Formats: sequence, C-alpha cells, structure tokens
Amino acid sequence: MTRWRLDIAYDGTNFSGWASQPELRTVQGELERWTTQVLRLPKPVHLTVAGRTDAGVHARGQVAHVDLPDDCDTSRLQHRLRRVLDEDLMVTRVSPAPQGFDARFSAIWRRYVYRIWDEASHPDPLRRGYIAPVRGVIDVEAANRAATMLVGLHDFAPFCKPRDGATTIRTLTGLHAVRTPDWTVEFTVTADAFCHSMVRSLMGAMTSVGTGRRDQAWLAEVMASPKRHNGVLVMPARGLCLEEVGYPADDQLAARADLARAVRTLPTTDDLETS
Repeated sequence: MTRWRLDIAYDGTNFSGWASQPELRTVQGELERWTTQVLRLPKPVHLTVAGRTDAGVHARGQVAHVDLPDDCDTSRLQHRLRRVLDEDLMVTRVSPAPQGFDARFSAIWRRYVYRIWDEASHPDPLRRGYIAPVRGVIDVEAANRAATMLVGLHDFAPFCKPRDGATTIRTLTGLHAVRTPDWTVEFTVTADAFCHSMVRSLMGAMTSVGTGRRDQAWLAEVMASPKRHNGVLVMPARGLCLEEVGYPADDQLAARADLARAVRTLPTTDDLETS
C-alpha cells in the first residue's frame, strides 16, 4: 500500500458535511465512492481528513489521505476524478504522501475564514451562499480587542458541542477581523485543531461583542463556563470556509502525529510555578 495526499476544494452548500452518512450526500462519501470506482478496486477506500467540516461549510484547502494498493494505476487519478465529480467538489492535487504523513494528526494548524455582511456592507447577491448576514454594524476594533481574550491555550468547552471522550482543549493561535473594500467583515481564525461547532460559536461571540449586544465582561463569563454556554450563538455554516491546513517539514511529520494523538491538558498551578 502507498499513502497518497489529496488536496480538496468544495462548495459545502449541498453537502451534509464531510463525514459519510447513510442516505446523505457528503464530501467523504462522494470521494470514496468515485475513487473506488475509477480505480476499479475490489474494496471501498477510506479517506482520513485534516478537519471534518459541518453541513454547509465550504473548503478551499482541505487535505485528506488515502492508502491505495501499489498495483493500481494512480497516474491519472486527479484527471479521472475531475471528470466524474460534480462541479461543487474538486480534487485539486493528488501526490505521494511523505513518510509519516497523516492528514489529520500531522497537521500543526488549520486556518478558517468566516465572512459576514452587516448593515454597513455592500452585499453582492451572487456571493450570498458564502457570506452570513448579521443585524447591526460590527465594530471591528471592538471585536479584535475581545479576540485577544480567546487566543492561547484554553478549554473551549463553552464554544463546542460535546462529544464523548473528546477533549475541548485547543490552542488558538490567531483570531482577527478586517473589513474588506466592499465592507464585508472577514474573521480569520487559526488553531492547532478545532472541536465540533467551535469556529461558528466563536464567530457568534465575536459578532455579539462587535455589534455591541454584549461586552468583554460577558465574554469572560462565557470563557469561565465549564460546559457549552447557552448564550453563545452558533453562526450559519454558509459563512465559513476552511482555507488552509499547515504541516511541518517532512522529517517532523511522524513526530507531530504522535504528539497530536496525546490527550491535551491545561497546565496546572504547579506547572506554571515551575516554568
């Protein structure tokens, strides 16, 4: 078997998310079905992805890997997939994966952008499927001041839908808002990984503070919650796009994968005192 890296882009509007689900159209389901068919494999293939996107979320820079038999003809796999996949899904590159590569566990960061039209924006109807509307006007500077409270190593349980056995501790390395020339507000958020619904919940908190409906004291209260906070709005999926996934140098891929599989914990008081 040889491991292959797939770089993928898709319009998530008509997909029920990444993960395969019976009777539903998903990105993983389509890619696995067609890869198996175009390579004429006797058994279905399985893709491992860098980040599972929810229903309606888009991607420009998704990454997955697949292990394929050495004797199958992969030379024109990208071309063949382009001919059979619908126009809202494209494999932009197929390449041999370096030794130790794991699309999920080798990744060191994921970068998403969330796009918003507020009442100061100039909406373009042709882009409506990729930008979420909000009432009021976002004060970008106020949102960015609030964003500094979220950057770093935290337990993001207040912003995540809980999953059995899954940690909600993450390192948020960047969260910043800008207003583009057409006055669309773009939030760029980067982290080592994200838990379920985390990005859209963070955006709900940022828009609440940015429009003045909430203040930083409220955000501090949310962050102190030991579980999902009911006051945090989950923003619509259509405004969110996975832009890029980052990986270390090839000789560090395996070590990064081993580290990522370890259970994350927050530093204790003793750890802080001795550091």
